[in-house]
Amino acid sequence: MVLPIVAYGDPVLRKECEDIDKDYPNLEALLDNMYETMYAASGVGLAAPQIGKAIRVFLVDASPFADEEEMGKEEFELTSNFKRTFINATIIEESGDEWAFNEGCLSIPDVREDVFRQPNIKVHYFDENFKEHTEDFTGIVARVIQHEYDHIEGILFTDKLSALKKRLIKGKLTNISKGKTNADYRMRYPNAKKKR
Repeated sequence: MVLPIVAYGDPVLRKECEDIDKDYPNLEALLDNMYETMYAASGVGLAAPQIGKAIRVFLVDASPFADEEEMGKEEFELTSNFKRTFINATIIEESGDEWAFNEGCLSIPDVREDVFRQPNIKVHYFDENFKEHTEDFTGIVARVIQHEYDHIEGILFTDKLSALKKRLIKGKLTNISKGKTNADYRMRYPNAKKKR
């Protein structure tokens, strides 16, 4: 089932999310719905707060990046089959020289900005079967994981912008929270005027 994506301004996007255990109610259905929602919105990642749930769950499917023309062979192989569910994730380590990449977010449609992040991360997490993993990720895959991980920490990519950039997009963000945007997928707006 395709769920509405929570728009910028909703308090759930600012919550530090809670761990869950393997007995979380209807977890399998929740993950199926999250994947369906992410694909319906042409996303490469989706975190539980974006569907209104303050739990430490996010998904990543980096395969759309494999179509990028400037992608190297190694990065292509890494992204083309990268589909992963992260539960109770913790980024243990981030390393390397920060690099800029133009990021967007399904909760903040029509806003894209360059964000600086480190290229290498080590993550401890559980998969959809509650199997435990500690893995290293790099490049685009690491970046998508970092972006989604920020969501479960209550952080948005716009928080990482300079004061000037934040001022420049302030009006756009206010409009998004009111539902004045052109997302081509279902959204839930925190400050939209209720229709009578």
